[in-house]
Amino acid sequence: MSTEPTQITAEGLAELKAELDQLEGPRRKEISERIKIARDFGDLKENSEYHDAKNEQAFLETKILKLRERLTQAVVIEGEAGSHARFGSSVKLRDEKSGNEVAYKLVGATEANLADGKLSVESPVAQAVVGKIAGDKVAVSTPRGDRLYTLVSVD
Repeated sequence: MSTEPTQITAEGLAELKAELDQLEGPRRKEISERIKIARDFGDLKENSEYHDAKNEQAFLETKILKLRERLTQAVVIEGEAGSHARFGSSVKLRDEKSGNEVAYKLVGATEANLADGKLSVESPVAQAVVGKIAGDKVAVSTPRGDRLYTLVSVD
């Protein structure tokens, strides 16, 4: 496993802790109860409910270990107020070709989720935006070709 610190926002750290609490508490208890009930069905060799619950328990414990590792390596980086885009900033970009606007929060790779508007600072778009101010134009190479964006705002 990696021993390098992982940048994370305070919000991302809180979400990570909440997920870990959920898995270590209610979820673990639920699976343990399923195993207990399945054991009562009899012969464990041919008890599919028991084996399914044990497999789910193994997946859960692996996930808990991975989340604990992430938590151990997490270093909270607070986005400082300012006009330049940086880790933790919320940015709005306008695609110069289509005119479409998109908004992202620049976060660490482990908490990135485009569906939630969280863009990894390691992504090409974020790398092009970091250090820029509202009104700057940035060019980004993407698999679909080069794109030109205007940084509309930085919060």
